[in-house]
Amino acid sequence: MNSLNLALFQWLTAGTQPTPWVLSVASAFALWGSWVSAALVVFALWRYREERAYLCIVAAFAGLSSMASHAIAQAVNAPRPFVLGLAPAYIEHAGRGSLPSTHATVMFMVALAFLLRPGLRRLAMPLLALAALTGWARVYVGVHFPIDIAAGLLLGGAIAGALLVVQLLAHRFFSFPASPAGRARDNRQAAASFWRHP
Repeated sequence: MNSLNLALFQWLTAGTQPTPWVLSVASAFALWGSWVSAALVVFALWRYREERAYLCIVAAFAGLSSMASHAIAQAVNAPRPFVLGLAPAYIEHAGRGSLPSTHATVMFMVALAFLLRPGLRRLAMPLLALAALTGWARVYVGVHFPIDIAAGLLLGGAIAGALLVVQLLAHRFFSFPASPAGRARDNRQAAASFWRHP
């Protein structure tokens, strides 16, 4: 795995002679990709009012994802490429542990959470593409190995899966009242709820 990781890194990284325009694009994604992802979540909060409860839960899980990723990275303390002298760092970054990538963890978790929700799937593919591009960019600029991004994808996927399990369990064990006179109103409330089955 380490040899494959290093081989992929050498193939993907900018190295000592980067193509200037590619470096500019990669640096922009590496620095701002997560903010664009956050902006899409804010747009979803504004555009999809019926999904606001779910989106607030997704935001909470994003915070948990960030904390989990930082905790694992601190425990593993895997060195970054520029710390090992394998490539220059083309953006400013601390030398702390790199595995898993917190950017990848949070961005993939959010994208997969959108993918699991039928009402939000229209935004899931842009979010997934943005997460993948940001992951590539952070390898290109020398602050992550490919395995860091892959680990972030796996951790983000696991947390999105946990979100789905919580949602399914809540749907199974909590019932929503529906009186004959107010069934339409109650159904709308249930449909707007986070606990609605995806």
